[in-house]
Amino acid sequence: MTERIVLAYSGGLDTSVAIGWIGEATGAEVIAVAVDVGQGGESLETIRQRALGCGAVEAYVADASDEFANEYCVPTLKANALYQGHYPLVSAISRPVIVKHLVKAAREFGATTVAHGCTGKGNDQVRFEVGIQTLGPDLKCIAPVRDLALTRDKAIAFAEEKGLPIETTKKNPYSIDQNVWGRAVETGYLEDIWNAPTKDIYDYTATPEFPPAPDEVTISFEAGVPVAIDGIKVTPLQAIKELNRRAGAQGVGRIDVVEDRLVGIKSREIYEAPGAMALITAHKHLEDITVEREQARFKATVGQRWAELVYDGQWFSPLKRSLDAFIEDTQKYVSGDIRMTLHGGQAIVNGRRSDTSLYDFSLATYDTGDTFDQSQAKGFIELWGMSAKVASGRDIRVAGQ
Repeated sequence: MTERIVLAYSGGLDTSVAIGWIGEATGAEVIAVAVDVGQGGESLETIRQRALGCGAVEAYVADASDEFANEYCVPTLKANALYQGHYPLVSAISRPVIVKHLVKAAREFGATTVAHGCTGKGNDQVRFEVGIQTLGPDLKCIAPVRDLALTRDKAIAFAEEKGLPIETTKKNPYSIDQNVWGRAVETGYLEDIWNAPTKDIYDYTATPEFPPAPDEVTISFEAGVPVAIDGIKVTPLQAIKELNRRAGAQGVGRIDVVEDRLVGIKSREIYEAPGAMALITAHKHLEDITVEREQARFKATVGQRWAELVYDGQWFSPLKRSLDAFIEDTQKYVSGDIRMTLHGGQAIVNGRRSDTSLYDFSLATYDTGDTFDQSQAKGFIELWGMSAKVASGRDIRVAGQ
């Protein structure tokens, strides 16, 4: 029986060429697997037909947009996950769901190997292969660009020689990855980190310098999950899409950062994540009134570590699973409404309410009705500063000897 290889297929030049390239290099039959994670663009059927036209013996397509929103975007939101304080893990959280469907297809079609289109210097090769090792430990992995010397110029030449049904343009110098959670752009002109990004690289966001009128939106959460926008019930996928539209129109969610890749190099990345950044902002402000102080402080540390693990391709790791359990526990009372204004590149919260709020007006007010006993403050301060006071006395005594 001829060996079969499952290929993570995007429909673009490199993975389209990889179908025939892998076949010629290995003698195996190629099954193309395309996964919809809300990236938009061409229909799954169009992508499926292109894969078959490029020589795939089978083309498996999966609409995983709701699955991606519910099981990958929502946990990211609950963690308030921003890698290095900036990046909402746009590409990193899509890889585990794609891996899940790659392994499923490998089982269904009897494949022994999974292939992906990553290079040898990026993070995604790790995310794909560690995920495959975890979910399908018997499967082998290959990367045509990395392992079979499939460079872009060779891909273009191969596509022209074979007459493949794809656009083989050399004009776009950028590498772009996108899904419903956001969009990532790198390489080309952006590799000089002094160069400002040009307007043409953006797609999810409008230029914030000339915004339309301010847009006020109310986002409702239940246990950390967005459930309504302006009082209209939504699924997580619908919430992200609606805020991509409304926050994107205001230029919210543009991120320009030099980040630390897992392989040890620094890389300049441009991200657009209007829905993600608006939701994370709203969620964090709701946590500010519903999560107890010490729990919230520790959760910030957990969220940072969670983001690092996911960025580094450890979605299926035991530590990530344990951190998930802690984060989920913190979300028990994160229910209520956040009102925010979207305008000129910013999402600014200006109202919050919750039936599970820890904000006590009678304790917080300075007006009549204040129930806070100020007479207790003096003794509290004496005890709170005691250890520092004793240490300071020791310093003075030792310095005088």
